[in-house]
Amino acid sequence: MDNIFDDLIMKSENEINRMSPLTWAYVGDSTYEMYIRLYLSNTTNFNPHNMHVLSIKYVKAAAQAKALKTLMEKEFLTEAEIETAKRGRNAENHHIPKHASLEDYSYSTAFEALIGYLYLHKKYDRVKEIIEKTIEIINGGENE
Repeated sequence: MDNIFDDLIMKSENEINRMSPLTWAYVGDSTYEMYIRLYLSNTTNFNPHNMHVLSIKYVKAAAQAKALKTLMEKEFLTEAEIETAKRGRNAENHHIPKHASLEDYSYSTAFEALIGYLYLHKKYDRVKEIIEKTIEIINGGENE
């Protein structure tokens, strides 16, 4: 799958691997947000305000944390992906979340780090699979 941002990813695999997991999460946050916005613009007829309100269901820390835990429990992720997520979860972050528990915030950072890591490695098909499964989980389509 081609991506319009391919030319902006100029780091080698080793350089990406050595990035801070918080940098992966920074990229993963925007990647996931963009996917959710496109998903909602294609699956609803809502105005932008209502899409924004609905998007919170998908992007809030508790939802991302629940999805990541489910993906790990259901063995949807590879061992390497789980290790990447754990690096994101364990990254030292001095940000204090306002609307999330510390545990949910750590797991949502882990989720975003995984998405960002895969995106930076141009594994777009896998990013899409994980996000589509995440949407299914958040929509209640995956048994806990």
